[in-house]
Amino acid sequence: MSEGHATEPESECRDKRRRKELTHFLILAFGIWPVVAVGTVGGYGFLVWMYQLVAGPPGPSGH
Repeated sequence: MSEGHATEPESECRDKRRRKELTHFLILAFGIWPVVAVGTVGGYGFLVWMYQLVAGPPGPSGH
């Protein structure tokens, strides 16, 4: 065993690691990834909007 875990039973070490992994998962699942998803979709919408300002709306020109 390593020095840091010499006094802790194996089950306590496993429980701490499991709790830490669960916390990291929850932060990723409900914190970081929704922000990344909204930013990606918003960025794409902004790019389409800017493109249409320069190139004009899609479809036939009407002439």
